[in-house]
Formats: sequence, C-alpha cells, structure tokens
Amino acid sequence: MHPPPPPSQAKPGDGWVDSASESSNIGGSYDARLPPHQQQHLAAASKYQPHPLSNASKPDHTEIPVPPPPAPSGGGAVSYAFADSTTLQKGVRSQRTNLGNTAAVMAILSEMWLFNLIFILGGVYLMTFYLGGLQVYDDYNLWTTGCWWKLGWLFPLPYSLICFFGLVLPFRTTKFLDYEREGVKKRRVDNLYILTVTKGDNREAVYRAWNAHKHLERLHPCIRVHVLTDEPYFFENINCYTCPKSFSTAHSKYKARALEWYRQTMRYSEHDWILHLDEESVIDDESIKRCLEFIWYEKDYHFGQGVILYNQYRYWSNWIYTVADAIRVGDDLSRFQLQYTYFHRPIFGAHGSFLLTNGLVENAVTWDLGSLTEDYQFAMKSWDRGFRCGKICGIIREQSPMDFIGFMKQRRRWYVGIRRLPQLLPKIWAGFWSLGIVSLYCTIAAIILGFIVPYSTPRWFGFLKDLSYVTFVYLYLVGVFIQDVDKGINPLLAFLRIPLTFLVQYIAVVLEGLAVMYGILFPPADFDVIKK
Repeated sequence: MHPPPPPSQAKPGDGWVDSASESSNIGGSYDARLPPHQQQHLAAASKYQPHPLSNASKPDHTEIPVPPPPAPSGGGAVSYAFADSTTLQKGVRSQRTNLGNTAAVMAILSEMWLFNLIFILGGVYLMTFYLGGLQVYDDYNLWTTGCWWKLGWLFPLPYSLICFFGLVLPFRTTKFLDYEREGVKKRRVDNLYILTVTKGDNREAVYRAWNAHKHLERLHPCIRVHVLTDEPYFFENINCYTCPKSFSTAHSKYKARALEWYRQTMRYSEHDWILHLDEESVIDDESIKRCLEFIWYEKDYHFGQGVILYNQYRYWSNWIYTVADAIRVGDDLSRFQLQYTYFHRPIFGAHGSFLLTNGLVENAVTWDLGSLTEDYQFAMKSWDRGFRCGKICGIIREQSPMDFIGFMKQRRRWYVGIRRLPQLLPKIWAGFWSLGIVSLYCTIAAIILGFIVPYSTPRWFGFLKDLSYVTFVYLYLVGVFIQDVDKGINPLLAFLRIPLTFLVQYIAVVLEGLAVMYGILFPPADFDVIKK
C-alpha cells in the first residue's frame, strides 16, 4: 500500500492535487487502521513497487522514466490516462490488459437512442402490417379462440415496454456533461478503493485482475488497488486482504461476509468510496476517470453503476453463452439506464460488479445481509434508508460462463435469490421472470396448434406481441453490436454476427427458461461459485 504525498510534493499543473480542501488526510498513512496481522500483510504487499508520487526508497532495479500525460488540448482539463498502452514491470515495459474503446462506445450510445426508436418501431410496423397476412392477422374480430393459447405471448410485454423506454430515451454520456463549465465544486474524496473480490482458489483470475489494475494507483493519489480473498488464500507481492475464518456475522456468508470484514477493517468514512469488482472484472483508465468525476461532481447520488460488457476473455469462443449474455448488456443499456439516469432509485436492483458505493452508505447498510443476491439486497436497503443512485459513464469488461452447468447455476442463483428477498418489487420482477416459462410454452403450443386449429389473430393482439418480440430480440442484437465495437472487431465480421445472433438467441431463450425451471424444482441450498 502506498500513502500519497502531501500536496506540496505535487508539481503545479500535473493534475494530481485537485483542491486544497478536497482531502484532509493527503499524505497521511491509513496503515494504522489495520490490525497487526494485516499490517504484516500490508508490509509484504507494498514491496512490489513504491507509489510513483511518494518519497519511498527506490527499488533495486533502475526504472525507465514514464512520460508525463499529454498536455490537455483545451486547457484546464487533465488527462488521467497514460500516454500509451504500456506500463512498467521491473523496468521493462509490458502491454496493459485493461484496454477498451470506452470513449467510442459512449459516443455511439449518446446518439443511439434515435436509431433504437427507428429500428424497433420500424420492425414492429413491418411485422404487423407487411407481414400481417403471413401471420394471419384479423381486422374484423377483437378476440378469437386462438387468443387463449396465444395469451402467453403478452406476458413479457411489461418487461419489453420498460426496456423499450430505456432504449429510446437519451443515454447519459459525457456528451451531456460539462462540470467545469457549470462551475460544479468538487466533492471531497480521501480514498477510492478499487476492490476485486474473489474466493481466492482461482489463482490465474486473481493475478490477471491484479496485473490489469495495479497501475491505476498512478492515476490519482486517492486510488488504492486491493484484492479481497477468503482464508486460507493469500497472495504475496500484491495488495491482498484475506478475511480470516474466525470472522463471523449474524447473517452473511462468503462474499458478503468478506465484504463486511473489509468494511470493518478499513473503517470507511463519508469521504471514502469503494468500487466493487468481481475476480474476472477489468476496468480501463477512461472508466476510472468517469468514476472519479461521478464521485467529485454527482453530489446528489451515493452509489452508482455503469455498463458491464462480457467480452474481456474468450469472447465468442462459445456462441451460445456469448449470445445469452448479450441480453445482459442490452439490459444495462435499457432497463438499468432508465433506473440510473431517470429514476435514481434501484427499482430493478443492482449488479454486484461495477458497484461504486460511498462509505457512508456501506456503514449504514453493512454487508451483513444473508442473501443469495447480496448486491440486490444491498441496493434495496440503501433505497430504504434514503440513498440515491446515478449513472456512471464508464464500462467494465468480464466474461461469460464457460459451460452449461455454470450457466444454469448462475441464472438459478439470481432467480431464487431475487425471489426470496422480502421487498415487493423483487418478487414482482421474479414473477415476470417466471412467466417467461409460460410464454415459452405458449409459443410452442401456438406453433403446433396453428396447424391443427388454424385460428386467426386480432391485429391489435399481434401488434402488442410484435412490439414485445422486436424489443426483446433487439436487446440481444444491440448487446452483441456494442461489445463488438468495444472489442474493435472487423466491421464485416461484426455485420455477419447480427444474423447469427438472431438465430442463436432462440437457443439462449430456451436455456434461460430451463434455468428458471431448475431454480423452481431444485433451489440452491447455498451460494454457487462458477468457474470463469
């Protein structure tokens, strides 16, 4: 761990000191917060390399000087990213792994709401009025016998409408933000903990996350990059914190228990912020800048989230799981963008990764929760205590499940965990999730019975079905498209993946339905950790 220098040590204009009043403990050590056994771990972990802005003794090897960030073109603004995509490893430059096209993706999303509107409404018009004859739509009857077994088509409509409005309302990006021109005064921040939480048994994932993030401490003195594991897993030469087996809480287990131990160990204040990441999560420098801007300027909000992509590792190595997770990206771009940009209440819950929280919130809610979906429960309890949430204009990248069992266990835990929460809203959303099975069965029945008992469908009924269908399919398509853009995929290949996604998403829908049935018939007795 590396305490930052006092303000007097920072060079004028280098962008590291934000204001004289921003932090009262800059230059002070927070090591004294830790118990003796963690101070020993801290001493070992801090040897890997001194903070580039500190007066710590130089390492034995000779370092290659790092060029300063490029001068801002507009004046006044500072660059938070390095001049290139390399970093130092014992005097030797190595390629950074936390790369992405965050700025390009955000630029596209800022204009994409209009395209979303045209595509969805155009697709609905095409299906309802041009292909209505093929679907045997009826303009003379308001109800037919066939509507009874086709009624399941309308069950996903509430979810589709929520996603539709999320897609066609402007996405909040940096295009709409100019804090300096608006003269917004910065909020004080003492520490930003970038916390990767892992059980610790996947050593490859732990070191992969550490190597991707350790240079982030150079971006600003408040940043601390930490890895949190469970005993007996401890990793030398990194800033690793290990939750001891002797630590216990009233309700929480596993990840929530470790987070509660970390909270008590670090003794957060209202000027501390925690960026929660999963073991496979990778965040780039641009998104860290957006997190800092959220902390400094979005004073009405106490926690926030951005967009999660699933293209960091083994992207498209398995077509089915890549497409299945594309709807999670579409969900972030629609339902959750509606929540964080317009409602500022966790109506739909929260993800456990890319969750940026204030220390005041964590101290008020704590992680002693006892749920299979501790992130969702944390968000609901934060709402109960009056805390508000906002949108972060950033991206993190993760990976999809590797196999069928992992996919099923992941979805089962989400479904059962949300359904078991005591609040009303989670039960409603879990109920709609359950109705997805009925919709799947009704679709199969309608296809079979359509040949046996050929009844027409009222056009108004077909219009609602088509609106739900087009919106739902579009979530998969836009999810794959945005991930391809971020990954820098060849445009021709990205174009060819659109029809492929359209076909594979039917398999993904069936798998999602099977996962819900798996959760209903065989609910998990405990927390499932899947291999990634």
